[in-house]
Amino acid sequence: MRVLAIDTALANCAAAVFDDGAETACYEACGEEIGRGHAERLMDMIGEVMAESSTAFSELDRVAVTVGPGSFTGLRVGLSVARGFGLVLGKPVVGVTTLAAIAHAAAPRDADGPVLVALPGKGDEVYCQMFDANGAPAGEAGVRTLSDLAATLPGTIRLAGSAAEKVARECGFEEARILSRSGFPCIRDVAELGITADPARSSPSPLYLRPPDATPQTKGRIERQ
Repeated sequence: MRVLAIDTALANCAAAVFDDGAETACYEACGEEIGRGHAERLMDMIGEVMAESSTAFSELDRVAVTVGPGSFTGLRVGLSVARGFGLVLGKPVVGVTTLAAIAHAAAPRDADGPVLVALPGKGDEVYCQMFDANGAPAGEAGVRTLSDLAATLPGTIRLAGSAAEKVARECGFEEARILSRSGFPCIRDVAELGITADPARSSPSPLYLRPPDATPQTKGRIERQ
């Protein structure tokens, strides 16, 4: 299966073409940690990986895109492009969470204990989710406080993500518990999860764990009668 993978959810902007077929295997990726400006860079990256992999858009089997948690603006860019390709090409589009992709890279397949992937939230909050040793979800993604995690995390937990060190410090865990400090997923992990995802259960819809900070302006508005 040949997939176009897209990630604009966090600070990274990346695209890749990945094919896991024995006869057609290939992997081409382009990515850059840019913080902002995903809309200006993404299409060029897609064009580059499509050309380097000698892939025509009609040869794609599906499109995979990160759905969050992440920035509202970045998510809209990636999701709009992925949905557009899916509509024009008549191909399925699957969503991959940033937490799952980080877990896919970090989870030690030869161990038994769970892995918590944590990304920074507001104040003492983190966006997090529990995964088993194979990287499969073992709970729902959510917003947790550091004090809550310190009181509830099992003793066998390992940590991944850019908030892993903060969680470890709050919980009194040794640094050896930290498997990864990555602030965004590797695009290959997004592609690999995109290939195995079930389109019926992996909707390309944004995963918002909290409402946006912006609120509609009401001052000075004229009420409609």
